[in-house]
Amino acid sequence: MGFGSYDESEQQEVDADFDDDDAVKSGENSHDGTIEFENGASSDELLDRLKEIKDEDDD
Repeated sequence: MGFGSYDESEQQEVDADFDDDDAVKSGENSHDGTIEFENGASSDELLDRLKEIKDEDDD
């Protein structure tokens, strides 16, 4: 049983010659520092809200 004949004319040339200038440099976008976030709610308030959301999903 055959799967068809191989025809080189159907193959496409692919330019796999990449320059280093085109490559992504992983250290190029690294950042050092910290971030702080305050949402104004206490842990208990957040846990209560989470419980409310879960109760709404059960209904």
